[in-house]
Amino acid sequence: MEEKSVVTMTYQTPCGELLLGTNSGALIQADWVDGWHEATVRARLNRYLGNPEFISGTDPVLQETASQLDDYFAGKRRTFDLPLRFLGTEFQTAVWDALTKIPFGRVTTYGEIAEAIGKPKAMRAVGIAVGENPFSIIVPCHRVVGRDGSLTGYGGGFDAKRYLLNLEGIRLPSAVQQEFRF
Repeated sequence: MEEKSVVTMTYQTPCGELLLGTNSGALIQADWVDGWHEATVRARLNRYLGNPEFISGTDPVLQETASQLDDYFAGKRRTFDLPLRFLGTEFQTAVWDALTKIPFGRVTTYGEIAEAIGKPKAMRAVGIAVGENPFSIIVPCHRVVGRDGSLTGYGGGFDAKRYLLNLEGIRLPSAVQQEFRF
């Protein structure tokens, strides 16, 4: 299969459907099908892969991704061990990498992420990068809340975010008490 091809499959979660995609043996997408930012994700894939061909199917990485997601939703997995390929700017990649360090069952804020990546005044830019995270659930942007512990935007919608946080034992508005600091 050529480098420009993206193999895709859908995965049904208890809170919505994800579109999973791989390229060159790595996961490049796990995004909500009904998400408001599908055009952003497609534009990024086109920019970094040069208008790839999208092929509906499966491969070993997609199968492993589905298996690990099954385990997560069954309460048997707290972290993901998948080959990820971040397609983004250096700043976005730094933000997405920081998201991977937020432990299961904990939350953090945009300000904390900005501090962690050495850009303490870049909270809004961090918020944009979090919103463009192409790996919903796997790179846990659902663990980012407002400074006051409030539920903030999420590509899968507020109900999905609330479901995922509840699955991890986080009950809002007490999230501030469970805040993770880098």
